[in-house]
Parts: sequence; structure tokens; C-alpha cells
Amino acid sequence: MDFAFTEEQQMFRQAAADFCKNEVEPVAIKLENGKEFPTELTQKMAELGFMGLVIPEQYGGVGADYLAYLLVEGEIAKSSISLSMTLGAQNSLVALPIMNFATEAQKQQWLPSLASGAKLGSFALTEPGAGSDPAGMRTTAVKKGDTWVLNGTKLYITNGAVAEYLIVWAKTGEKSDGKPLLSAFLVDKAVSPFKVGTVEDKMGVHASPTTELIFEDCEVPAENLLAKEGDGFKVALITLNTGRCSVATQCLGLAEAAYLRAKRFAGEREQFGQKIWEFQGIGFKLADMITELNAAKGLVWHAVWLKEQYGLSDPRFISMAAQAKLYASEMAERVTSAAVQIHGGYGYMKEYRVEEFFRAARLMTIIEGTSEIQRLTISRWEMKA
Repeated sequence: MDFAFTEEQQMFRQAAADFCKNEVEPVAIKLENGKEFPTELTQKMAELGFMGLVIPEQYGGVGADYLAYLLVEGEIAKSSISLSMTLGAQNSLVALPIMNFATEAQKQQWLPSLASGAKLGSFALTEPGAGSDPAGMRTTAVKKGDTWVLNGTKLYITNGAVAEYLIVWAKTGEKSDGKPLLSAFLVDKAVSPFKVGTVEDKMGVHASPTTELIFEDCEVPAENLLAKEGDGFKVALITLNTGRCSVATQCLGLAEAAYLRAKRFAGEREQFGQKIWEFQGIGFKLADMITELNAAKGLVWHAVWLKEQYGLSDPRFISMAAQAKLYASEMAERVTSAAVQIHGGYGYMKEYRVEEFFRAARLMTIIEGTSEIQRLTISRWEMKA
């Protein structure tokens, strides 16, 4: 395994770092406190090609490899986890499943607008009664002539308030054993209108709207079925497997931002006549933080390597992606908590931002599969190995 990044990967990461330094950092606190979607910054990400990183050039994208995309996402997460959420939804949760499962006609129709940022994408799977258990889904899709009619409610949908292109999951029948038959649909809000319900008031990540979506007799053209009828569960699982690497990378960026601030503070702050990092209690905290951060990086890069070597459906990749997401998200909780502690009273103040990172890190153990689901996934695959 080669841990050296290519010149192109380094170029993309540097472009993201420059964007964050010049455009995001100056407004980052305002962004979090304002609770408004960052339209201008999102458009600037599109102009840099970030919104279509994983989309092939033939569909208007950049055609970068998956690792380059993750490096960009990690850099942006250091400055704004909200912006990285928008980037992740566009690339990992919408563009990738279209690339993996869509027909050629669907790719030509949907990918160019995603690549340019003209349309924002969203992944609508979760429901009030179906989070970790998609089988509990109640949204239905009934075939009527040349349309599918969707009815149901989706919950906690990232960027649901601003997205125009959605992938929506619904029940389209039952299997012989009584279990639901799930299917995935490409929904263009301009063609198939739906209602935006409650925009959630969250603990953190305020510039990424999390929304309830309501589908009432929403007519979707029959040709917008993604993959085959009944393949929805497969589409969701494969998408979430790659998405776990994406979330893990966001955790790396989040934790690194907190660590660097804590390191700088500990090198400047003096108590009892010496820098506070010289006290063993603080110095050891910093040592643990960087060790855990680097351990998480190893898991993430290993998962990406397995994906490239063996493919999305390989058990080794599935297990390692779950391990990477599990460890990186819980690592981010520990590292951001330690960063607050090292800052002392300053850590509780918004201007130092570590409290913001702490709040964001708590979310990462929940989204795209809770820590409990990751442990279940890992144990099942490992026992089959």
C-alpha cells in the first residue's frame, strides 16, 4: 500500500485549503451562528469543480479519483463541517449512486447539473419510523401508467430545504416472505413537486439545513426508477458503504482542526510560570489526540485502498469502511472534547470554535449509520470471514 498522494490529489487538496483560508475561515463563525444556507460559498465550490469531483468529464465533472474527493472534503471540514456536508451529499450520496446504478440516459440527464452545481442533490432515505431499519419504511410508490406516485414523509434530510435533485426510497410492494420491496427514485423537484416541512433546529452544523420532506401524490416519471424495482436496499447499502468513508474523512478534518487549535493554545498559554503543554496532564492529552487522529487516517486510507482493489461489494471493504467510520467518529468526539478541556474556559466560548467542533463531532457518530450499526456490520462480516 502506498501512502504517498499523487500530484493531482495534492493539487486538489491545496485548492481546497486555499479556498478555506481565503473564503471560508473569515466568515466561519458567522456561518455557524447565522443558520443560513451558504449559497455563495456553495457556488464558489462549484466554480472550483468541487461539486462534481467524482463525476466523469464526459458528464461535465472533474473526473477525480475517490481519494482526491475525500482529501478535498477533509480540508473543507476543517473550516466548515456544514459546507463539507453539502459537498458530501452532492458527490457521495447523489452523484455516486447515479454513476453506479443509473442508465446511460439517466446519467446524461442528471449528472451535468450536479457537476456544475446548478442543481443541489439530497439523499432521502430516513423516516420518522425508519432510521437504522429501512425495512420500517412507510413511504410508498404505486405504479400508475407511465408514472410512480409517491406518498410519505422523510425526516432529517441533509440539504432537503435547498435540494432540487433527490434520490428517494419507497416501498413498491412486498416480497414472498412479507418483507418490503424497496426501490429508489430520481426526483426532480421542478417536475415532481414535494413539500418542505420542518427545518430542524439542531445542536450544531447550523449552515447545513436538516429537513422534513413530505410527498403527497408526488408523480415521478417511470423512467426515473434508479436501478431495478426492488433494488432499493442494495442501492442504499452500497451508497452508505462509500458514504462511511466520506463521513470518516469529515471527522479527520474536524478533529485535526480542533487539535491544531488546542496545540497552538497550549503553546501560547502560560500558567504557574510555564507553557501549559509542559504540564504532563496537557502534554499527554495532545499526544493522545494526534495518535488517535493518525490511527483514524490509517483506517480511512486502508478502506479506500480496499475499495480500489476489490470493489464496492467486497466484504473486506464493507467491514473496513464501517471500522473507519466507527473509529473516526468516536475519535473526533474524544479529540474535540479534549480540545475544549485544554482551552479551559476559553474552550466554551464561540470565538475559539472548539465548542463548535465538539458539537459537530457528536453528530458524526449518528449519521450514515450509528456507532451501534457500525459495530453490528463489522461483527457480522468478520464472523462470516
